[in-house]
Amino acid sequence: MSPTSRLTWRNHSRDQVCHPVRIEHPATTAELAGLVLNAEKRGLRIRAVGAHHSWSDVALTDGIVVETDRLTGVSEADDGTLQSAASGDESLVRVRGGTRVHDLNRWLDEHGRGLKNMGGYDAQSIAGVVSTSTHGSGVSFGPFPDVVVSLDLVASGGELVRLEPADGVTDPARFAARFGGERTLVQDDELFDGALCGMGCMGIIDSLVLEVRPEFWLRERRVVSTWEEVRADLAGGVLERHDRYELFLNPYARKGDGRHELLVTTRDEVERPSSPSPGDGERHPLVEMESSFPLVWLLLRLTARFAPGFPRTQFGRTLRRMEDPNYTQVSYRVLNIGAANKLPAQSMEIGVPAEGDNHLRAVDLIIEVAEECAKRPRRLFHTSPIALRFVAPSRACASMMHGRRTMMIELILISETRHGRELLAEHERRLAELGGRPHWGQYNTLGADDAYLARLYPRWQGWLDARERLNQSGVFDSQFTDRIGISRGDSQ
Repeated sequence: MSPTSRLTWRNHSRDQVCHPVRIEHPATTAELAGLVLNAEKRGLRIRAVGAHHSWSDVALTDGIVVETDRLTGVSEADDGTLQSAASGDESLVRVRGGTRVHDLNRWLDEHGRGLKNMGGYDAQSIAGVVSTSTHGSGVSFGPFPDVVVSLDLVASGGELVRLEPADGVTDPARFAARFGGERTLVQDDELFDGALCGMGCMGIIDSLVLEVRPEFWLRERRVVSTWEEVRADLAGGVLERHDRYELFLNPYARKGDGRHELLVTTRDEVERPSSPSPGDGERHPLVEMESSFPLVWLLLRLTARFAPGFPRTQFGRTLRRMEDPNYTQVSYRVLNIGAANKLPAQSMEIGVPAEGDNHLRAVDLIIEVAEECAKRPRRLFHTSPIALRFVAPSRACASMMHGRRTMMIELILISETRHGRELLAEHERRLAELGGRPHWGQYNTLGADDAYLARLYPRWQGWLDARERLNQSGVFDSQFTDRIGISRGDSQ
């Protein structure tokens, strides 16, 4: 296909579109390497995509799109190259980059194991959730990059590279005996930390070794409270009293007392019930059922487009219907939020330090911004409550959680919310005052300001150094890297 003949690629919500010259579905490492070499030869860029689940332009390219739907599979970690101490370690599994999280969960369940933590959506690819630092909630758990112990990728020049920390699980002698000069092993903390959250700028991930744990069960409790009550709980150390803790906030004041309702969700590890009580294994079935109807999708879109102020009048009702005193199930079924993932939406997510009272002031600020923007003449409205999750510090240089305990603020909008992006941009601007780091894979307004990124990320130079090593030709640059000024030619 000639560079003038264009195809069309869209993300899942159809609000991000690009026109590549080719869309490929490789199944082998050799095919991946060949595609990278071919792109370089033809002066094209190349980008790998997974579940199409990014609301930003992070996956877009005008060159070659690599769909990873055939780069799938899960196996025991040892491919004949691991250190003796790691070769039989059941806490390690090898996963190909295009594997969806729900398929990984299925394999782990069959083998009596489970992910330590995960986000609320299980249809993303494992390479995608690692590359953009997807996370769950719980101050003892880092994001997905922090369960990775080894990373195999195709770098520029078609080079096959295995990246690990300095004390990596791979035995260099065994690796050389198996692969000879065909692949390169690099065990270096700086390069590994830089490449972990690479946003597709470091190469195409072929496979990863993840650290998992034995299967476990969680008890989830959902209770409606108010921000005014929960604020005191957060100041009093409630995050340390639960394994996992998150909030779903109505940013608009309740009539009568002016308080702000929210749903408090706690998840704590429990023994597997010998005889579950009726209803223990189900989550609010009515909400699940309603979320599954296409008519609901249509009504939500129409309301967001033509009457964006109406959904906020229903937030309190929505939160109360989500209350559930006891949902007990195997971990991955509790952590996946279910049919709500199918609703038409887009979002922005901002990470602020959960240190001192910074995260408390951040919630006060988003309430203030929501109220200000709802007034005339702007009349900008949230069309969903706001999710607040808490994450442990990450080692990954470009993770939103890098180096600090973080509260992630997810600003969710029904798709086609009128002037919704203007509202999101206002939150991004104001939360910058409190150290807010925008999520790479969700809508953001970051511009070409390398100095700003260096202020946000203390080890930003480490990320740039890793990019220089793995993307020497610039073949993994894209519209996204152009926009925020991190294309290889922008940072020489």
